[in-house]
Amino acid sequence: MIWVTWRQFRGQAITAAAILLALAIVLAVSGPGLVSQFNSAGLNTCHASCASLAGTFIGALKGGGYGAIFYAGIALMYLAPALLGIFWGSPLIARELEAGTFRLAWNQSVTRTRWTFTKLGLVGLAAVATVGLLSLMISWWASPIDQALAFGGRNAPLSFNRLSPLVFAARGIAPLGYAAFAFALGVTVGVLIRRTLPAMAISLAVFAAVQILVPAFVRPNIIPPVQATAPINVARLNELVIQNNNQMTLTGAWSKPGSWILSNQTITPTGQVFTGPATEACLGNSIQACNNWIAIKHLRQLVTYQPASRFWPLQFLETAIYLLLAGLLGWICVWQIRRRRS
Repeated sequence: MIWVTWRQFRGQAITAAAILLALAIVLAVSGPGLVSQFNSAGLNTCHASCASLAGTFIGALKGGGYGAIFYAGIALMYLAPALLGIFWGSPLIARELEAGTFRLAWNQSVTRTRWTFTKLGLVGLAAVATVGLLSLMISWWASPIDQALAFGGRNAPLSFNRLSPLVFAARGIAPLGYAAFAFALGVTVGVLIRRTLPAMAISLAVFAAVQILVPAFVRPNIIPPVQATAPINVARLNELVIQNNNQMTLTGAWSKPGSWILSNQTITPTGQVFTGPATEACLGNSIQACNNWIAIKHLRQLVTYQPASRFWPLQFLETAIYLLLAGLLGWICVWQIRRRRS
């Protein structure tokens, strides 16, 4: 059974291996130059107040193509689990059911349960291993940039640390969970629908929806976020907006290198969100008068965030959630196959 599954799958496996090899060559060639620039900027020996050096290092990457590789790696990490789910997972059993070849397999000495487990296990492990190797290579290559961003370096277009939603899903072990879930989802939808192309389309839509909903609603609350309050510093305002209805909002600057800021609000001494109304001092052209008026309001800044130290705990917990979902979907597949009539 393992040999038959491998014979059916070997073309896809060879293609994935060739892509990984090509990517490994690109990253191996460009990676040492990136590390050299990181060391030349003095970041390899910096342990405190490194934001200025990190900003200089990030800014120097603009013209070298490293920024393009950085974002291409992120895009690839988002695409890989989805593509493996729809091209490896969805057709795996749906193609057998659609073509009717499952009848031949089920009339042999191999039981339905073993047949299903072998297919799920062999191809599923290959999908997870492929994404795992991909994540390992890209995380290794991008580690100097990630470390500089964690130091507080900011310089467009590189401005997202590894805990930010854009980068988090492309680093560490989380992609392994995404790959397992995407693959199990594709197989399950294929078993339920029994048509390959519709299963691929539905699997992609569901996986994309999950990848949007989890960072927005689940990840911020897997571990209760930290809240910090401080008096508003009028000399360090990020934004001051006066709307047509005379309502006024302002946001203070706040920096916690490597953290993921979930919300940044300005509140009154009573704890209510400050919305104005705007005073004449701020409607005029005098910035100093507006700042003086803001100062006497005794406003405070309320920031909710996930600190940089929670990167790995969040990685492990989110990966566990996706693996549990993948296991549940795998059980549904086995149950559906066992109860299905030939």
